Amino acid sequence: MNEETLAPLRAAGIPDAAIAAYAARSPKAPADFAGDAVQNSALWQASLALLGHLPAKPQRSPAQRAAAAAIGEAARAAREAFLTAHVETVYDHLTAGKTRFVRLENLMYEAGALVPGLTPSRAAVAAESALLQGHKEGFEIDQGIFLAHALANRECGRHLLHAMLLPHPRSAEHMEKYARDGRLDLGAATIERKGKASFVSIVNPAALNAEDDGTLDATEICVDLATLDPQSDIAVLRGGLVDHPKYRGRRVFGSGINLTHLYHGKISYSFYMRRDAGFVHKLLRGVAGPAALPDDFTGFGTEKPWIAAVEAFAVGGHCQLLLTMDYVLAADDAFMTLPARKEGIIPGAANLRLPRFVGDRIARQAIQYERKLVCDSPEGRLICDEIAPARDMDAAIARVIDGLTNAGAVSAVSNRRAFRVGQEPLEMFRQYMAVYAREQAYCHFSPALIANLERNWNAQNRKV
Repeated sequence: MNEETLAPLRAAGIPDAAIAAYAARSPKAPADFAGDAVQNSALWQASLALLGHLPAKPQRSPAQRAAAAAIGEAARAAREAFLTAHVETVYDHLTAGKTRFVRLENLMYEAGALVPGLTPSRAAVAAESALLQGHKEGFEIDQGIFLAHALANRECGRHLLHAMLLPHPRSAEHMEKYARDGRLDLGAATIERKGKASFVSIVNPAALNAEDDGTLDATEICVDLATLDPQSDIAVLRGGLVDHPKYRGRRVFGSGINLTHLYHGKISYSFYMRRDAGFVHKLLRGVAGPAALPDDFTGFGTEKPWIAAVEAFAVGGHCQLLLTMDYVLAADDAFMTLPARKEGIIPGAANLRLPRFVGDRIARQAIQYERKLVCDSPEGRLICDEIAPARDMDAAIARVIDGLTNAGAVSAVSNRRAFRVGQEPLEMFRQYMAVYAREQAYCHFSPALIANLERNWNAQNRKV
């Protein structure tokens, strides 16, 4: 451990004995997995012990903040080196040589149980969840580092994406009821079969249908049911009725991530990864079975064409959903935005997908400068296939369903695959998600995110 790393610790008043114990854990160059795991685990545990000598994050002096940053940087550099050498070994331990599928939200914790300190424990993340976002240490960044390495490895990454494309663990318990009743209400999302179509509605009326940790499971289960339902040929995604005074009694497609929850620390890092590797990816690629990963070359999943019905607005994450759709029908008064600049995060896979719709320059303007895209405009029509009067959306949806199904479902699915293989093959998505995993983790805990939410959202004065 060099003096450049230790000097901030002394300046912060950490006891010399604690610093000496920490310095003795300095990692050596990677060698064998077992030895490196023991060595690095000792360093990461010592790093946590050092943080225990500092006050809680909001009470730290500038010197103490510098010490915490130095401790975090050294620990993360060791994680990067350890995973560069051993990520496939770790992954194979956790998945029995890639014969067991583990969803990423569980894999992240199992990694920390296998190699203590590699990723935070459930208890550590749960304790931080009670804090404002700006008051957290940011332990979940280590989850992002782990997932970035796992996804960057071709075989591990493909296996992990396969796990996330399998039906949600709770989907099976609802399939019989949906098959029998043609309707299911899971609170944050509903699904109903009408004729040839399964209608999935996003339902969070008090928050303009915003997404948060509490909406993901219901949405993914409904996407699974719509995709796997043998009694329907097509699926429709729509926003539910909302309570907001300005839009009361109207359907709203959605307002993106719940920024109030984000500011108050109620959005986990895993939200982003579960969402984009889970139900959003399923909208694009379908639902996998255990025997084959749907990469369009060696295996196919079960999939259907998807229609989005955009009413009022599609903001942030809900605008991202449009980029996975086969057909976008929008009301004539609707608009789209990707306010990532005002939030300080990466807008899911929009950076990958939006340029192929609107071109690079408009995509950068939308993501980096919050350019508003009115659906009924030349730029908006690059995303939206059809504009209908807001009052006639029900009839327009019925007409679009009929038009897209009257030639049969087989050719529609075949054409989806043919478009997708040239636009977003699985390898391209895997590589994107490897970058996204790490970068979004750092964005999620950036001081700039808090400043953006306070300046642009007045988040400090909003109640959860």
